Amino acid sequence: MSPSPVSWSPSFAPGDPAPWFTAATPATQLFHFSTVVGRYTVLGFLPPPGPAREAALAAVQSRRGLFDDDKVFAFFVIRDADSIAQAQNQPPGLRWFFDPDGAISRLYGVLDADGAEHPFWLLLDPSHRTLGAYPIGETDALMAAVVALPALADYAGAELVAPVLVLPRVIEPEVCRRLIDLYDAHGGAPSGVMRDIGGRTVGVLDDFKKRRDMTIEDADLRQGLLQRISRRIAPEIAKVFQFKVTRVERYIVACYDAAEGGYFRPHRDNETLGTMHRKFAVSINLNAEEHEGGDLRFPEFGPRTYRPPTGGAVIFSCSLQHEATPVTRGRRYAFLPFLYDEAGQAVRTANFAHLERLAQEA
Repeated sequence: MSPSPVSWSPSFAPGDPAPWFTAATPATQLFHFSTVVGRYTVLGFLPPPGPAREAALAAVQSRRGLFDDDKVFAFFVIRDADSIAQAQNQPPGLRWFFDPDGAISRLYGVLDADGAEHPFWLLLDPSHRTLGAYPIGETDALMAAVVALPALADYAGAELVAPVLVLPRVIEPEVCRRLIDLYDAHGGAPSGVMRDIGGRTVGVLDDFKKRRDMTIEDADLRQGLLQRISRRIAPEIAKVFQFKVTRVERYIVACYDAAEGGYFRPHRDNETLGTMHRKFAVSINLNAEEHEGGDLRFPEFGPRTYRPPTGGAVIFSCSLQHEATPVTRGRRYAFLPFLYDEAGQAVRTANFAHLERLAQEA
């Protein structure tokens, strides 16, 4: 069906959030749009092959240098089989989403219930909130807006601070040193990431993270750490976030080593069946003054980084995208529990049963 007249206007207004989705791309069968925060994004819902699409793509290609993956990138959404079969990503900056069933297009109002089609451009800020929406025939106006985009650090028009809680003096220096010595005595195992594959949450080792972890087995030491979380962290979470912590997941000491270029790329901590019960992540530095790099960054809230002092914690919602920047000198040691509540435990139990059933059926 041919596109509707350009007098139609997209329903997105400045400040409106862009819905997240998953889609196939030329590089993967399952790409999460939620992962590309932290930079300006152009999301283009293209018309069917023909003069309108060619004109729109030509206008983008004429300003190809704007799309550099550092400040701005663009994703084109296509639905017809021939275009999907031929599409190839053009890094930096230009990539494709496949929408053969029209689900993404309907989510964004590109396809009406009666099948009418409204291709348009959506310009998003680094937190995926709308800066502007333009019918596909107004590509020149879109490109003018892209040219005028401020630096990433200035995208909000004010200094941004991520909605995190920074608490000093959670663990005493001597206990921090004991945890480091324990890790050095036993060593750590490579740490993977959790992904849903075939309906099950599994651990995967790849280049998304370079870190080694050691589980604390000493019952007395675990009890002491639990007491510190209960007395020094839980009350602050209740005050700041109005959330009552009742449960702790995992007691690990993690090590990011400059010798391995230790890092953890941008991610969220609750996006799989096996992790959706998590509510708050806690990152307690054990030797903040003994390494370079290895700081926390929250891309949705600008380039600022966070590093609590030794024994101090950064506490944040597991739904925030965050990364651990590469360690460039020395080793960064950290204690990294997750916190949740009884409702989260019910979710965790339900998902355990679901995953177990899937495993038995496999």
